[in-house]
Amino acid sequence: MPASAPAPAPEYFDLNQKYTLERGRILLTGIQALVRLPLDQHRADRARGLRTATFISGYQGSPLGTFDMTIERNLKLLADHDVVWVPGVNEDLAATAVWGSQEPLLGPLDRHDGVLGMWYGKGPGVDRCGDAFKHANFKGVAPNGGVLALAGDDPMAKSSTLPTHTEPTFYDAQMPILYPGSVQEMLDLGLHGFALSRYSGLWVGFKVVTTMADALATAEVAPDRVAPVEPELVVDGQRWRHVQQPGLVTPISLGQEAEIAYGRLEAAKAYAAANRLNRISGAQSGAWLGIVAAGRTFHELQQALADLGLDDGELNRLGIRLLQVQMVWPLEPAVVTEMSRGLKELLVLEEKRAFLELMVRDILYGRSRRPRLVGKRDEKGRRLVPADGELTADRIAPIVAARLRDGLTLPATARLTVIEEARKAAGAEIERTPYFCSGCPHNRSTEVPEGSIAAGGVGCHAMSLWIDDRALTI
Repeated sequence: MPASAPAPAPEYFDLNQKYTLERGRILLTGIQALVRLPLDQHRADRARGLRTATFISGYQGSPLGTFDMTIERNLKLLADHDVVWVPGVNEDLAATAVWGSQEPLLGPLDRHDGVLGMWYGKGPGVDRCGDAFKHANFKGVAPNGGVLALAGDDPMAKSSTLPTHTEPTFYDAQMPILYPGSVQEMLDLGLHGFALSRYSGLWVGFKVVTTMADALATAEVAPDRVAPVEPELVVDGQRWRHVQQPGLVTPISLGQEAEIAYGRLEAAKAYAAANRLNRISGAQSGAWLGIVAAGRTFHELQQALADLGLDDGELNRLGIRLLQVQMVWPLEPAVVTEMSRGLKELLVLEEKRAFLELMVRDILYGRSRRPRLVGKRDEKGRRLVPADGELTADRIAPIVAARLRDGLTLPATARLTVIEEARKAAGAEIERTPYFCSGCPHNRSTEVPEGSIAAGGVGCHAMSLWIDDRALTI
């Protein structure tokens, strides 16, 4: 028998390729994507002829609880890419330190052309940083700088005392809000976030929900995958260009207020439009129903539609149009106008209180031809989209099916399929009492001796409060 051909030599591989591979497909978690982000930004800047550094500071807390741990495991790699990490004593001191990275007046840069900033913290930390965010955002970012504020949002309070919803806080600080819905989007939208911050002059809020921080997925990376487009925006007769002012006191701060209102936020909207951050899909002509969702909720909507048997062909046939929102605020008016053209109804799906719905309504209000807008309430004032918990595909499917049932005369078989699939999806939710991971020391350490009293604290060991065989008293 002829000798068999030698086996091909295995390709070189190491675990750091999730950070070092510049082109190809990588496997990484959501947290690891955030650690990779400044490395990709430096590579992109290097290709533009800029040498930049990054300063990272924040305060740990789930769902970003392992972000600082992942950084600490990769200090040498980050240092090789001019990334400096200084953990904050608390969230607002960390935000103030990141603000300092955008102050070229503190001293000239000898080795770099600019410094990028990254702040991180969970929902309560975002609330705590209101004053620091507002001051730093008013001052604006430095030339060749830019800041991302990573907000760990915990909508189901899996590791928090309260469910969190950070959009209103970022809105109050007048910071644009980006909301990725997949690991791939965390990488791509993160690069857009730095470019958006640099172009507009604003700090940019980056919403990271628990399912995204904990996700494990493949992602495509390439030096040219994200190529930010600079808009041709004209403000007061001049092409827009953010210029950082030297201070914050009156009258400078009053001029900065006007610049934010009429310049920087307009620049943010123009960036979103030029780079298609918000995308329309589904039926184009003949659509009657539009569905708007952002971030992770949009991906849950896609799963709900698949559960209902509604693929792209069915969306076109039934006249359903979708809008994926990645920049929640300031919401780009042109894409909302285009989305609503010819529709009878516009359904906004979002978690917690109405936020995106209010922005859509504000854009459409007063127009002679506009669709009926439903969201937290339907056209009769009844509850529609839940304001509690998180919006999973199982919760979305019955809502979409009900709107289809009311708005379409479907053939009996198709109509039955839609309704029955929705019922199956609605009944798929199950409850499971949380318990400790296999091998966790809390399996033993939270067993309280008879006659003793213990109380729950911050951390996963608080799950012992829900376990029947633990003798805990609060």
